[in-house]
Amino acid sequence: MKKLLLIIAFLALGLFAVVLVSIIKQLSQEEPIPQFEIRFRKGVSYSPKSLTSVADIDDFWEKAVVAGEAIRTGGDWVDFNKPGKISSVVVELAQRNRLVPVIEVNFFNQDSGRLLRPLNSANKTAYRDAAVAFAQKYQPPYFGMGVEIDTFYRAQTEEFDGFADLFSEVYDGVKAVSPQTQIFTTFQYERLQGLRGGLFGGTNDLTKNNWDLLEKFPKADLFAFTTYPGLIYKDPRDIPSDYYSRIKKHTSKPVAFTEMGWFSGRGIKGWESSEGEQARFVARFFELTEDLDLHLAIWLHLYQQTSAEPFGTMALFKTDGTPKAAWEVWLNASR
Repeated sequence: MKKLLLIIAFLALGLFAVVLVSIIKQLSQEEPIPQFEIRFRKGVSYSPKSLTSVADIDDFWEKAVVAGEAIRTGGDWVDFNKPGKISSVVVELAQRNRLVPVIEVNFFNQDSGRLLRPLNSANKTAYRDAAVAFAQKYQPPYFGMGVEIDTFYRAQTEEFDGFADLFSEVYDGVKAVSPQTQIFTTFQYERLQGLRGGLFGGTNDLTKNNWDLLEKFPKADLFAFTTYPGLIYKDPRDIPSDYYSRIKKHTSKPVAFTEMGWFSGRGIKGWESSEGEQARFVARFFELTEDLDLHLAIWLHLYQQTSAEPFGTMALFKTDGTPKAAWEVWLNASR
């Protein structure tokens, strides 16, 4: 899955800091925040070919406005609102390009599920203050707290209610300064259902699901999910017809997919894929979600961000800059 903490590591690069300074200079003339209308939007995560090249970043934005109407990014909750951080830069560039920014912040390691720092009173206050300050300045259309939060639950169950309480408190604080902001938390859709076999490395058991976690967030304006069915099924045609409509059995709230993807590489023995298979998943996804109250469908990568499979070949463009077959299907997909 897309690791928000990976972006933080890139931010440590001095060359990236130089690029950020260049971009920030372009934003010196403040533009009005566009009026936000709630409706379905496609989009991509912030994923230029290079995070250190102004030309590559410009190229990303040119393609992003073609790919859809939303752009997703995020970072460590403790300092994501600081000047020069990726969330602030991306939200300003998104608004300049008339795209809807989707901001997600995290407070635990997505691999291990363990807290980055204790959920004590001081840190909760810092999280709340950062979120409220960011919302007051940018009026973000979408703001998510916790990415694949079910991972955190399974790793530190005893801490989960503390986060649920924090979510409620921050929800009220953000709404007080930015009433239009749609606030959510994000679950990993496959593992939430109990599908933890395949390339996840565990076993599939739908009786060991975590659907009840949705009840912990009654204030949420919508529920968001990441979805990678290619880690469970070897062909998009194998995805059950009720795969996504199952959500409606557990909530009547609107839905967003803030990360989605299917790999196109042949590097995993027994799980070889192709560009054609990736393209078929795009079509299959929109077919299977047509009856959902869907706000967002955001593809994981425009350009490759890692070489590690299966996520290494989930991008819609090849490393040489040419589009994959899924790109055209994505552009033509509609609801």
